[in-house]
Order: sequence, then structure tokens, then C-alpha cells
Amino acid sequence: MRKLVIAIVATLVTAVGCTSIDCPVQNVVYTSYTLHKADGSADSLKDTMYVLTFQANGKDTIIFNAGIGLSKFSLPVGYANPEDTLYFIMRNVDYLAVDTVWIKKENYPHFESVDCSASYFHKLTAIRTTHHAIDSFVINKSFVDYDASTEHVHLYFKARN
Repeated sequence: MRKLVIAIVATLVTAVGCTSIDCPVQNVVYTSYTLHKADGSADSLKDTMYVLTFQANGKDTIIFNAGIGLSKFSLPVGYANPEDTLYFIMRNVDYLAVDTVWIKKENYPHFESVDCSASYFHKLTAIRTTHHAIDSFVINKSFVDYDASTEHVHLYFKARN
């Protein structure tokens, strides 16, 4: 009987110890974008915006679908390559523009615990774009981690009539 009690206590101690590990459920980090006008004031999407990227297997993936009227949004950051390529599609009834955006970054593995899978934090180093609908990007805060309240990038669209 004594061995049974010891075995039960050992099992409970092990179970309690394992449940105290605080692994993040979602280990993808997001870059926060805010829209601004040329004078620096807040702006919002006038057209419907889609953002897509291509996976390593060549298939496209929509990472932002049909946003309109927003003044800020978030996009996931890839960790496999030093540069992400995104396609911003702006569309309305009589307008269509596609801008290619290249986001250069440094990827840093981040470990919560040896029992958790690694997540990646990033340092944005440069953003370049074609200029069909987008005027420019400005990196506001370059370090991307779990903090969703940080404004990482300011996005400026070209003025249209």
C-alpha cells in the first residue's frame, strides 16, 4: 500500500510540474501597420484591400482578406527567409492596383522553455515597394515580438481623386 501511495504522489507531482510550463499557443508574431496621410494624420482604407504571399511550394496564400475602412491592421511575419514578399491588392468598382512589397528582416529564434517549440522574433531592416497605390512605408518600431499594441510600420497610400 505504501508503494502505491508513493507512486500516486510522484505522478501528481510530475503532472503538476508539467502543467506549469507556459508555452505560447500561437507562436507566430504579427507586424502592426497603421495608415497615415502625407501630413501624418490618420488615414483609412477607401478601397478593398487584400494581401497575399506565395508559399515555398508556389501556392498563393491570402493573409489579409477584404479589408475596407480600416486605419490599422496586422500581418504575420515569415521566419524561413530573410525577406518576405507580399502583394497588396487595392480594388473597388473602377480601380485595381497591385503593389509588390519586400520586407527585409532579421529572424531571431525565441525560446520560452526547452519544452516549448521555438518562436521567432524579428527586426525589420528595410521595406521597399512598387508604387502603384502605395506611396511609401516607414518603419516606426523595428522589433517585432508578441506585443500586439506596437505600431511597427506606417503605411502611406498615394492620394487619389
